[in-house]
Amino acid sequence: MHIRVVNPNTSRAMTDTIERCARAVAGPGTLLDAVTSEMGPASIESHYDEALSVPGLLAAIRRGEAEGVDGYVLACFGDPGLDAARELASGPVIGIAEAAMRTAAHLGRGFSVVTTLGRTVGRAADLAERYGMRHFCRGIHACEIPVLALDTDPDARKIVTEACREAVEADRSDAIVLGCAGMADLSAHVRAEVGVPVVDGVAAATLTVQSLLTLGLRKSGRGEFAAPPPKPYTGSLRSFGA
Repeated sequence: MHIRVVNPNTSRAMTDTIERCARAVAGPGTLLDAVTSEMGPASIESHYDEALSVPGLLAAIRRGEAEGVDGYVLACFGDPGLDAARELASGPVIGIAEAAMRTAAHLGRGFSVVTTLGRTVGRAADLAERYGMRHFCRGIHACEIPVLALDTDPDARKIVTEACREAVEADRSDAIVLGCAGMADLSAHVRAEVGVPVVDGVAAATLTVQSLLTLGLRKSGRGEFAAPPPKPYTGSLRSFGA
């Protein structure tokens, strides 16, 4: 099977981190690669960023379909463009926020999300509601580190770890969900320091896609998630049309 991880921002360094973490859990018979969006924001930290990341994400999905990719991981915790990506793809498309929250819900009565900037907390809360995870999500906490600083700030690991420790204590949670793809390589360290299960959505989504494909499952393709009807697009979106 061929799984492609799509980073919908344009930071190649982040894609490299994401790819390492996804490869670490992929099975021996799985071909896995990661791609960086060719257009869009350098990082996704606002509704504006999310909206402008979607064309690049969809272009990556369309290329994957032409290349015979079987399933996709959408590697941004806002799960931007997830529904549209599912329309385009013939196989499963799994967002890391949905995968992480559903995985954490198996590990105890409640989890806390630790994300980057405070302005993204509302989006995470919206997704918990959408995915039916509000009952399990006991709190969403920001460590106030910009996404790209996760890779450059020498104190980032310490700050994220302390934010996770404080979240567990404040919420009395049984698990932590890391609320950014750029935190994917921190899960083992945080788990060792804080002492609770720590779920990285990149790994969780990769294994979810792999499991669905192993079971021979693809998307239904009926109704809402059928392929979008062809039509002309204009301007800079011309290439997305029929």
